Amino acid sequence: MGVHVIIWEFMAREGLVQEFERAYGPEGDWVRQFRRAPGYLGTTLIRDRETPRRFLTIDRWVSRQAFEYFRKVHAADYDRLDRRLATLNDEERRIGIFEER
Repeated sequence: MGVHVIIWEFMAREGLVQEFERAYGPEGDWVRQFRRAPGYLGTTLIRDRETPRRFLTIDRWVSRQAFEYFRKVHAADYDRLDRRLATLNDEERRIGIFEER
């Protein structure tokens, strides 16, 4: 079984792009929360060159079970952070869940 990968697409809110990048970047709030969990491998933040407010995050976990365990144990913290950071974007969409081979 390969690495569990979750890809999200965001449209950062006008005027809040820098704040969005800080929150979702490699030292941001999401990464700090994920780092508390065993099995977390890292997050990559990618910015669209043609649509500068559009971003993708790529979260990598050793397994689906590792991510699901994290979500179960940290559900309240996850939901609280998700609600707080929702103010930084106009759109949020999960692209999909993938397995890295």
